[in-house]
Order: sequence, then structure tokens, then C-alpha cells
Amino acid sequence: MSPLLLFSFVVAYFMILLGVAWFTGKNSTNDSFFIGNKSSNWMLVAFGMVGTSLSGVTFVSVPGAVAKESFAYFQITLGYLIGYAAIAYVLLPLYYRLNLTSIYHFLDTRLGFTSYKTGAGFFILSRILGATARLYLVVNILQDAILNSFHVPFWLTTLIILAMILLYTYEGGVKTIVWTDTLQTTCMLLGLVICVIYILNNMHMGLGESIRAMGEKGYSKIFFTDPNSKLFFVKQVLAGAFITVTMTGMDQEMMQKNISVKTLKDSQKNVLSMSVVLMVVILIFLFLGGLLYLYASQLNLSATGDKLFPTIALEHMPPFVSVIFIIALISALFPSADGAITALTSTFCIDIIGMQRRTDMNDAQKKKTRQRVHLSFAFIFLLFVMMFKWINDPSMIGLLLKVATFTYGPLLGLFSFAILVKRKVTDRLVPYVCIASPAICFILDRFQKELFGSFELGLEMLIINGCITFIGLFLVSKKIA
Repeated sequence: MSPLLLFSFVVAYFMILLGVAWFTGKNSTNDSFFIGNKSSNWMLVAFGMVGTSLSGVTFVSVPGAVAKESFAYFQITLGYLIGYAAIAYVLLPLYYRLNLTSIYHFLDTRLGFTSYKTGAGFFILSRILGATARLYLVVNILQDAILNSFHVPFWLTTLIILAMILLYTYEGGVKTIVWTDTLQTTCMLLGLVICVIYILNNMHMGLGESIRAMGEKGYSKIFFTDPNSKLFFVKQVLAGAFITVTMTGMDQEMMQKNISVKTLKDSQKNVLSMSVVLMVVILIFLFLGGLLYLYASQLNLSATGDKLFPTIALEHMPPFVSVIFIIALISALFPSADGAITALTSTFCIDIIGMQRRTDMNDAQKKKTRQRVHLSFAFIFLLFVMMFKWINDPSMIGLLLKVATFTYGPLLGLFSFAILVKRKVTDRLVPYVCIASPAICFILDRFQKELFGSFELGLEMLIINGCITFIGLFLVSKKIA
């Protein structure tokens, strides 16, 4: 399909986003930027968060991993249900009771100021790495599909996309993102369903027949029972639960949307309903992955992994499906990138420089500072995307989850200790504990064959990381008198 035509659809889609941003961003304030004035509709937040949770990595990498790992990813999704229940009934009541704008302020009230800064710092590191990895994947596909034809360099493509994101989040923040995420999630899910229907029709297969064909190829296996394997279902379910608790419940980007809902009850409904929808959607993505490999075999294509879906959609499907794929892919990109930049801006302004506590700045000065921080994070995103271009990992979903096990572990340890243990930590030692824990986990991961033989450590490294942090905090704490 003509790159120029694809590009025109991208521009048209972006203009719609700008229209939504203009409408929702009118008369915005810092409160609407950070927490949407606590007036967001829970159903919109729940639906939009599906797109944020999935991202372009899920859209491309989850189907691409089916040949290697079958439907094993669904085991992680089952763990998500446990994690979201913990968020709804443990973390959200806590956040609402304390009336938090930044969830890391809880660490200040419970552990101390240095612990608070450490938690916010680890979130910033985690979200920068995760969001830029997701952004890189989608930008790389757009580069190959469209921008290479215009001889636009990769760095400029990334800069243009970041500028587009800034344009519609610059004023409204969370208030705007709640609405744009809803639009983008709708487009992404429509693209997913249309691609599934097209491939089934083109292969002249029904639902049952396609599942049997996947089974014969070994694509549809869900549960893995070898305890030594990193895909062992107990490991995967536990990892899914803890990944959800940390990457959603202890993540400012995800939780600032939840706490923008007016009441705790509505926020809980948002989380629980979103978890069920997310599970169904991921199952459809896995089913699409099986279909793509069956279709690739029929076409004698050698593409695998992250290249599978883009290759088939852009080179072996009709133009209207190619357009749908590109729009759906962009729709998967924007919710993860726009929310990340907004959340990082919120965390840096509120938690690192303490903007809300400062009396030497009026509202206009605070807004100007917030906008400068917003621009600075966009520039940081550009640098990290270029770093991922240099790394060029073949499966971004695997890389993302692995990075999360190292960077979110300290957050898991900090929040668990603050909630479960009534002890006072030596606050100044907390950063050392939180740095030592992922360092130990990195050594365990690097030398796991020498240390554990055939037993493989996978995503459960997040739990180990959190436990090491927890033990370290216990060692530098004392009973409250």
C-alpha cells in the first residue's frame, strides 16, 4: 500500500485526537492535569486503561511470541485477576483514605521522606524504561512502513511522534487522557477483531477448525507443568499477580487515572471490570498470534516474533486492513506514551521538587514549571528510544517484563513493608537497600545456570526482588515504641 496514503490516515487520526484534547483541555488547571479534578467517569477510565495496559508491545509482541511459548502468556493473565483484586481491596482504600495525588506520598507518611523520594525515583526509572521500550517498537514499525519511503531518519520520526503526543497532553493532562485513551482503545480493539475476522475468512476456517489447527502445531497450549521451566504455571500465575500489583497498583501512571474517579466504590468497579476485559482481550491477541503463524505457513513466510504481524498486515493483506492495522497500532502506542509522560511529569513535580508544598510559587509559575518538566521528559524519551534502537532486541515483550522485575521489585518491597509491618526504618539507609536488591537479582539472573542448574528463574524474579528489599528494610528498622 502507498506510504503516502498510510501517512494521510495517520495525520487524520491525529487531528481527531487534537480535537478531543482541545475540547477537554479548556480551562485546565494543575489539578485537572494531575488527577482530572477527581471527576472522571469510572467506565471511561476502565475502558481506556485497557489500552494503556496493553500498548503496542502487546499488539505486536504477544502474537509474535506464540510460536515459541504457545498461549503461556495467558497464565500470567490469570494472575492479573488476583493482582487487580488486591489493588481494589487493599491499595485503593488506602489511597482514597489518605486523599493522595501522588501515591508515593504514602511512603512519606509511613516510612519517611527519603523512602518517599526513593519510591518516586524508582517509579521514574521504571516508567521511562518501560514506556520508551514500547514507544520504540511502534516507531520502528511506522518507520519501516511509512517514513523510510520519505527518507525521514529514525530520530526525526521519534521526535515528530513525541511532538504529537505533547500537543494533546500539554494542557489537559489526565483530564484529556481519560478521553483520548477511550478513543484509542476503541480503535485498537476494532483493529484486533477485524484482523482476526479477515484471516479466518481468507483461510476459509471457522473458530473451532482454527483452534484444532493451532493445537496440531502446538500453538494453543496454555498450562505448562514442568516446575523447572520458566513457563511453569505456578510461577507464571504468581508473577502475573505481583506484576499487576506493582506495575499498576504501585505505578503513578496507572493509579492517577484510578484516583481521578470521584469515589472509592466507582474506582474499585473500574479496576475489577477492566481486569476481566483485559483477560478476554489478551486471549484474543494470543488467538490472533496462532492465526498469524498458520497464515504465514500458508504463504510460506519466514517472518517471526515482533516482525510477524506487521509483515502480514502491511504486505499480505488488502489496503483497508493495512490502514486498520496502522491506526490500531498508533492507538496502542499513544495510551502508553501519553500517560507515561504525564505521570512522570506529575511525579517529578509533586514528589521530587515538591511543587504543591511550595509557597514561593504562584499558580502561573507552577504551571510554567510543570510545562517545562513535561518537555524535558519528552526529550528524555527521545534519548531512550534511540538507545533501544541501538539494542534492537527481537522480542520487546520479554525485554519489558524482564526490566520490570528489576525496577519494580524495590517498589514492591517498600509498599509491602509500609503496609504489613509496624516498624520504623532508618530512613537514610533505604536508598542503599533499594539499590542493592536489584543488583543481587541481576547477579542471580546472570549466573542462574551455575547456581540453580536446570531450574529456571523467570518473572518470579520480581517477587524475589521484592522479598530481598523487604528483608533489607527489616534489617535497617526497629520496633515502634
